[in-house]
Order: sequence, then C-alpha cells, then structure tokens
Amino acid sequence: MIDDVFRGSAAVAAGAITRARLRGPTVRRLFQDTYVRAGVRVDHVVRCRGATCALPSGAVVTGRSAATVRGVRLAWPEDDVQVLAPPEMRLGRRTGIDVRRSRIEPRDVEPWAFGLLASPMRLTLDLLLGRPLPDAVADLDAVLRAGLVERDAVAAMVARRSDNGIVAARRAVELADPRAEALPESRLRVLLVLAGLDPVPQYWIEDRTGRLVCVDLAFPERKVAVEYDGDWRDGERWALNRDRDRLNRVHAIGWDVVFVTAPMLRDGRTLLRTITSALA
Repeated sequence: MIDDVFRGSAAVAAGAITRARLRGPTVRRLFQDTYVRAGVRVDHVVRCRGATCALPSGAVVTGRSAATVRGVRLAWPEDDVQVLAPPEMRLGRRTGIDVRRSRIEPRDVEPWAFGLLASPMRLTLDLLLGRPLPDAVADLDAVLRAGLVERDAVAAMVARRSDNGIVAARRAVELADPRAEALPESRLRVLLVLAGLDPVPQYWIEDRTGRLVCVDLAFPERKVAVEYDGDWRDGERWALNRDRDRLNRVHAIGWDVVFVTAPMLRDGRTLLRTITSALA
C-alpha cells in the first residue's frame, strides 16, 4: 500500500506499482519522480507534500507555501512551491519549485509530511525578503490577522538580522496593519501611503438610520471612501467582493466612494490620479 503522494522509483522498487501504471490514468505526476493518486484533489497543500517527497533531505517548504499549509491561504494550486535550501545543498532547477538559498537554523523548521516545514517566524521572514513592498506588506497583514505571528516579535526579528533585503523588510513591518480583510486591500493601502496619503483602514461610518457601514479605506476629513471592487477566487469560482447597497448608504450622507478595480491596482498612476481627484 502506498501513500496518496509518493515517490515513483521507491514505489516501483517496493513492488507497490509498476512503471507502466506510473504512465497510466490512475496516478498524476506532481514533480520529477513524484506522483499523486488520480482521485486526490491537487490543491497547494498537496503540491507542498509532493515537494517534500521530491526534494533532498534538509529542504524546507517556506514563504507563501508554508503559510498556506498553516491555514493562511496565500498560494493557489498552480503556484510554485516556495522552498528554502541551505547554500551547500546540491539542488538543480525544478519545474514547479521556487528555491531560495539561505542558512537554516534548527528553530526555523519542524517535521512535516516527508520533509520539513518552516516555522511561523521563518516563513514570515521569507515573505518579507526580496519581495515588492506592497506584496510583502499584504502577506504580512494576512499572517498577522490570522494570529500566526505577533507584530512585535516580527519587528524584533528583522531588527536583529542582516539578510540581503532586510531594510525593505523592516519597512514592510512598519507599514503592516492586520485590519485589512484581503490582500488587494493591503496592497492598495501601501500604494497610497507610499504616495504620501494617509488612509484609515476598515473605517466605520454611521448612516442616517444609525447603522454602521465599514469601508475598506477612508479619508474621514474629506469624506472619501475607497473600496477594492475586484474579482477574487473563492474555491473554484470567481465572485464580486462588495455589497453595493451598503455603499449607497454612504453616498446618501455625503461621502464619495472610489471603486478600485484589479486593473487600476496594477496601474499606479491611474489609481493615484483617480483618488487624488476625489480628495480634491
């Protein structure tokens, strides 16, 4: 009997499967010499299990992949598995696996699946190093919001380290705010802050009936709300992320609402022009 995820050469050597069946419809190839039973739904966690089976001993699943394993969904099924490997490890380029080299301390890892999983603090460090600032902050917001790490502990960690990219990582910690409810909202806030603006995240507004309405970002003195209105993946579906009716109640008490779409978020100049125009 073999596991749902298994190394093909080992299963053949043990007599659990034939080489012909490895090429058939009952299994699916995840990585080189690593397979999964055909009936198993391949999400990112399954791909991470496959990576621990495929990689040499000592490689560590980290970053967005490790966060997803720990319940903070930062990676999608088709994303490369993020792996940390010690500098001396012989590990060539592999399709579907994104390898970063770094010294690894015993406290950075714990056993998981067929290999190692980064600790919450280590995966957080790898979320911050070498990343665009809006992306690093967004992922940090998510792990903070989930309670995976504490902000003070992360700040202390980056303060004492000297890794390449650590200055930007410290800036990401300064900008972090776990009140954001989604990754695009965090990225949007960071872009506005870097442009010299000071939005308030998850701001509550009282409408004419006394009910409270929460908006993604707000400039209370100007009575301008900013809402991310993009598409996001919920399981296998795409769906809208906002209730327009509640924002009509915000309009009714004299607030302007700026809707930011996914294309606008990718076009910083158009985004800033739209929001500064509303503030003016």
